[in-house]
Amino acid sequence: MSELLPIDTRPATGDLDLLRRFWTFARPDSWAFVFALLATPLIAAGNLAQPYLLKRAVDEHIVPGVEEGLLDVALLYLLAVLGAYVLQAAYTLAVAWAGMRTIVRMRSALYRHALRLSQTFFDRVPTGKMLTRLTTDLESLGEALGANVVTVALDLTMIVGTLGFMMSMDPWLTAMLLLVAPPLLGTLEALRRKLKGLFLETREAIANVNAYLAERIDGVEVVQLYRNEGMSAAQFDERNDRFRRATTTANVYESLMFSVVDGATSIFIALMLFYGAGSIASLVGRMGVEVTWGQAVSAGMLIAFIDLLDRLFRPLRDLSGKIAIIQRATAALQKIFGLWVDARPITPGTVDPRPVGGHLVLRDVHFRYREDAPDVLRGVDLEVRPGQVLAIVGATGSGKTTITRLLDRSYEGYRGSIQLDGHELSDLQLGPLRSSVAAVRQDIQVFSETLSFNTSLDNPDIGDAEVEAAAELVHAQRFIARLGWGHTLRERGADLSVGEGQLLTFARTMAHDPDVVILDEATASIDSLTEELIQDAIARILERKTVIVIAHRLSTIQSADQIAVMDQGRVIERGTHAELLALDGAYAALVRAGQEAVAAG
Repeated sequence: MSELLPIDTRPATGDLDLLRRFWTFARPDSWAFVFALLATPLIAAGNLAQPYLLKRAVDEHIVPGVEEGLLDVALLYLLAVLGAYVLQAAYTLAVAWAGMRTIVRMRSALYRHALRLSQTFFDRVPTGKMLTRLTTDLESLGEALGANVVTVALDLTMIVGTLGFMMSMDPWLTAMLLLVAPPLLGTLEALRRKLKGLFLETREAIANVNAYLAERIDGVEVVQLYRNEGMSAAQFDERNDRFRRATTTANVYESLMFSVVDGATSIFIALMLFYGAGSIASLVGRMGVEVTWGQAVSAGMLIAFIDLLDRLFRPLRDLSGKIAIIQRATAALQKIFGLWVDARPITPGTVDPRPVGGHLVLRDVHFRYREDAPDVLRGVDLEVRPGQVLAIVGATGSGKTTITRLLDRSYEGYRGSIQLDGHELSDLQLGPLRSSVAAVRQDIQVFSETLSFNTSLDNPDIGDAEVEAAAELVHAQRFIARLGWGHTLRERGADLSVGEGQLLTFARTMAHDPDVVILDEATASIDSLTEELIQDAIARILERKTVIVIAHRLSTIQSADQIAVMDQGRVIERGTHAELLALDGAYAALVRAGQEAVAAG
């Protein structure tokens, strides 16, 4: 299951295009589907031989009382039953095995694809909707394959083969039964079209339910603190009720498909008995018309035709159910691939930046998060030399964090030039770049794994010694010694304080030993004493590295080699702490405001 298959992110042009994309993931196990196709005519032959042998047994042996040869017919019948059973079991097993491998392969490819997407995608697609595509929708595909929807080929072969066999046995009886076929097929097609729209609506409704659940459960503390439980429950009920209505309507139409086929079966059997009893010939004869068809048929023929009708309508009935499952699966495929339209992975680049000196140059950089949105960076010019510390300050929304997210290529699509050691950022290989540029952000990201894993992320190049040294350096060993390296964190690090969580992420950054370090409000939730210790660690370990600091605390930025003041996406002042104070501009105003806030506190 190690195949790394690409995701086609172009808009789908129809059901056939969706199936073509699906086949991309099924192709590695195509031998199973080839086996199923080759077994199909053999299974059909075994099934169709049974009513023929039954007719022979009744007409040639049971009715006339001839025992000679009956055992041979019975043995042939048993052989046909066993042969068809063994082949169909192997057929079903092969298709189900290949189908489940296809689903697993598809889920793996979608997850790997998601890991390579830029932050822009995750900004516009709710997490719950992504989870729906990777779980519920793929489960619908698994249901389709698990129900052997691929056996539609066998069903169609059985239908065509049975009709041909019936025609060879009694053309008039078969033709009479076919009179009901056109309205039946027309009704099934109308129901199929209706079901496709309903299943699309169902998939969208459950995605909205999951997205709402993920968001509200993640923010349940805020919901409870502000007594929003009633409103939140009402809004959830509204979304849940939409899903219920769509599902109920789809179930009604799905049941109609089965009912139509079952009703047609009963009508066909009644017509066959009416014909077989010679009633049609008698009725027409009383009208003065002499006919040579519609006469009474043998008991063996009637039994064989009843058996053939069952073999005709059983796959037809199953086919109607499978059509419903196919429509559900097609709707799921449409939603799955629709989610990834325009979800382009980050351009990998071709230039390996290593060894990294840490010389960063930004020239006339513009950036917007969406095509229809205004620029959040407007002509930014900055330069940071190796070993220097650049501090970026400014009001909320001025573009500080956006710059740092461009530097580690969380976002793409900037205009202008960003160069690292003379190489354009967009040309650099993503892996080496992110090994060289690391960020500690205000938002704490930890996993429900051990403290050791959360520090090294299972990087084989980081041993226990490096992990422990990194924790010692940032003074995280205090709480780690209390919990133990093997301690598994609860969801979202609920068993850590905010400060401990930030120390852990700081240790993670130090353990990976990057060349360029971005500190984006990384000490905002740490007390002043701990911040002093961290600043001491930074000074000792990052003497030859490039550091970019975003912080509101002046104590964090006063010693920076350069301070850039941003306002509305532009750099409006640049210089050292002393130079900017002497300028008595925006930076000096920020300093005075900070001092007043401390005095007031």
